Amino acid sequence: MNSDAVVLRRAGSADAFPAADVWLRSFNAALPSVRCAHSDAEVRDWFLRVLVPRYETWVAVTGDRVVGVLVLNGVELKQLYLDPAWRGRGLGDRFMALAKQEQPDGLTLWTFQVNMPARRFYERHGFIEAERTDGRRNDEREPDVRYVWQPHT
Repeated sequence: MNSDAVVLRRAGSADAFPAADVWLRSFNAALPSVRCAHSDAEVRDWFLRVLVPRYETWVAVTGDRVVGVLVLNGVELKQLYLDPAWRGRGLGDRFMALAKQEQPDGLTLWTFQVNMPARRFYERHGFIEAERTDGRRNDEREPDVRYVWQPHT
């Protein structure tokens, strides 16, 4: 199935656990060397009690299955995770277009330094590296990098 058969829509409370499961599968597949700082149950609770009700959370759905999640907090792109089977099929590009549409004046995000596929993806979408840290401020204690996107004016 191609990404055109996938609907992007705002998440509701019923999407919290399926979105969290996408996050968990994606994190484990994309970041095998990074220690997940929270249990699966804690991640699911975080989606249910924090991300979905408090932030602008979007899901990618095909049929009745959630295959991607995007979370925005104003100009901060907090989360962008795809089911591993959906990587490289244009879904991330659709989410990025949506994020830029929602925040046309610019976006910022953090990703781990070791996540080279994500870094290439963000750079391909016009994000510029703005800062690197040693990871002391994130839960995983993993060196990270902040990216910024500003529209061309």
